[in-house]
Amino acid sequence: MAKAHALLSASSSERWLHCPPSAKLNAAVTETPSEYAAQGTDAHTLCEHKIKVALGMESKDPTENLTYYDEEMEQCADEYATYISELYSEVKDICPDPIVLIEQRLDFSRWVPEGFGTGDCLIVADGTLYVIDMKFGKGIEVSALENPQMMCYALGALELFDGIYDIDTVRMTIYQPRKSNISVYEMDKADLYEWANSELTQKAQLAYEGQGSFSCGEWCRFCKAKAECRERAEANLALARYEFQTPALLADEEIADILGKVDALTAWASDVKEYALQQAISGTAFPGWKLVEGRSNRKYTDEAAVAKAVEDAGYEPYEKKLLGITAMSQALGRKKFEELLGGLVYKPPGKPVLVPESDKRPAMNTAINDFKENEEDNNYGKDRK
Repeated sequence: MAKAHALLSASSSERWLHCPPSAKLNAAVTETPSEYAAQGTDAHTLCEHKIKVALGMESKDPTENLTYYDEEMEQCADEYATYISELYSEVKDICPDPIVLIEQRLDFSRWVPEGFGTGDCLIVADGTLYVIDMKFGKGIEVSALENPQMMCYALGALELFDGIYDIDTVRMTIYQPRKSNISVYEMDKADLYEWANSELTQKAQLAYEGQGSFSCGEWCRFCKAKAECRERAEANLALARYEFQTPALLADEEIADILGKVDALTAWASDVKEYALQQAISGTAFPGWKLVEGRSNRKYTDEAAVAKAVEDAGYEPYEKKLLGITAMSQALGRKKFEELLGGLVYKPPGKPVLVPESDKRPAMNTAINDFKENEEDNNYGKDRK
């Protein structure tokens, strides 16, 4: 019988597929749900309501019960509902009787022991199965390309509808409004089943049994055991072989190698420090370390009393300051902000940042590139004479 929280959830599948033993480790760690997770839950609740209204279904407005409801969430939910409604209309032009399922429980336990999850939105039609997942987070851009969470959801949907509808293709979409990201990935149903019957089944069984090899990578980001994991520590500490060389003595290839690992290294160091702090607060004593009070700033005991005392003395206690762009946009709403202030806002060039070549942003022109371009222009002029 499925548990309330699956050991091998679809949302954590990228981690346990790469690092099967991490599933059991994470199951043993109890964590307090984050504010971001609660915000995401509110956003999904609102989106469910908005889609139902857009499609003419009965639904009760949940906003009064949403802790994190605001103008931005409202607009994101409206845009998402419009996207689903328009997609549904397009599908109806091709298939006369498609169905839409919202917040649908999906069981993919044929391949993953006790595997289940909740699909945000499914549109089922002859020819194509549409699986859409709304991500309210704005920290990391999520891609649908070979995304195992989406592929697990698709398998669960096929369990329900393959045979009822003549499905050949699965179309998976990540809708991430706060990152302006709509990522789409299509694959043949046969290829999805091939992946499920080979890679997914084998690794899921290893993960369920707590077997397999530990492996660290980007999937460590949301692992509950990331601060204590020995595999991750050893992989990051391998950078210590560069410790006694100054950067000027390293080859360009070596520096490039370090650049590819330094973000993971700093993230790991931060995770370890935070974990150690929380353990120390709970009573753990680390050899050579102690818990002390950090620096603090003076604060008013009663702000209203302070303001009155200053005003009575003939002074102005408040400063008048223009709201920042983010605060102003939240106060006015995105549409009103663009209407009133769109022409009064500009975006200066950002500071140079070194990123991998896979980054979508265009490369900057450096001083040496400008020099080369000017030199080529001058040489071209000489050649024309």
